[in-house]
Amino acid sequence: MEDAIIFNKASIERGLVRSTFYRIYEAECRQYLGGLRDRFLVPEPGIRGYRGEQYYRLLEPDGIVSLESEVAGGDVLIGRTSPPRFLEEYKEFEVKGPTMRDTSVDVRPAETGVVDDIFITETGEGSKLVKVRVRDQRIPELGDKFASRHGQKGVIGMIVPQENMPFSPKGIVPDIIINPHAMPSRMTIGQFLESIAGKIASARGKPVDGTPFTNEDPEQLKEELVKLGFSHTGREILYSGVSGEKFVADIFMGVVYYQKLHHMVADKMHARARGQVQMLTRQPTEGRARGGGLRFGEMERDCLIGHGAAMVLRDRLLEESDKYLLYVCENCGFISYYDIKQRKYTCRICEDKAQISPVVVSYAFKLLLQEMMSLCITPRLKLKERA
Repeated sequence: MEDAIIFNKASIERGLVRSTFYRIYEAECRQYLGGLRDRFLVPEPGIRGYRGEQYYRLLEPDGIVSLESEVAGGDVLIGRTSPPRFLEEYKEFEVKGPTMRDTSVDVRPAETGVVDDIFITETGEGSKLVKVRVRDQRIPELGDKFASRHGQKGVIGMIVPQENMPFSPKGIVPDIIINPHAMPSRMTIGQFLESIAGKIASARGKPVDGTPFTNEDPEQLKEELVKLGFSHTGREILYSGVSGEKFVADIFMGVVYYQKLHHMVADKMHARARGQVQMLTRQPTEGRARGGGLRFGEMERDCLIGHGAAMVLRDRLLEESDKYLLYVCENCGFISYYDIKQRKYTCRICEDKAQISPVVVSYAFKLLLQEMMSLCITPRLKLKERA
């Protein structure tokens, strides 16, 4: 579950964590058999697939949109016509020659933006290639994802007007409030240190050295905080913006760098990482686009254990996941294998004394054993007869 973050509405209006999202649209002018080719131009009425005059209004005579044009879903960025797909169909009916069809590139339906830049180049085959970059300013809203540099991610759960936000005796109002329960679970101690260091750096006007092994250590930071008139804990007295009453507990407050996670980018990063992990662990792929399964996690497993549904558990976590047949030498407890050339089961350590049995395990478990071996730890498996 992702932790909710509370944002100060006034901070957002001042420009806090606004971001620019870029999307690139491209079109190629291809050459086809029979001498026909695509053309970049403003499509005219009468060609197949003509969209209507308003969609082409931003195009210049060369068929490319002009810089800094404000565009919305459906607006054509690159006007292009192509020859018909199946020439044979037209030869029977038309004497004049084939009718061209509209293959223009337009803005994605739900998106808006401003044309930021245009690139005109050639492909490796020598065809003309046009790329149009559209930028869109994104203002933080409910449900947007943010993270500190310590993997402490969360989504905006509430945007609060400044007058309702807590404030310090000096009148400082936080931009972001996060739930302290997010700290013990993810163990992001670095964020506490960054918060204290950021507070010191901004108060004294000089950066804090965070170089690994040769940094300003926490004791020095505590002393600096006290010198600057703060509590050495990093905590401060805050008053409720709603009632004006002082909060019973002092609240930890400091300066931390936060960044916006764009969903598409985050998804691609996760997909890439997942792809690499799945190649190694042989677990089912994730995500609808790749025909993956639904995640059956640790807490879901606990529910099945609670219900005593042992066979369903076995089904989800072994049979339908990364089932693997492992050969184990009962004599030494190490992993054995089937030697195809000698056509027999072999244990590298015991050789002739080996007593080899097949065991069904999760492939991830086999990987764990091998990774432990690579760290010079020798896991030995003790087998018992199944009851």
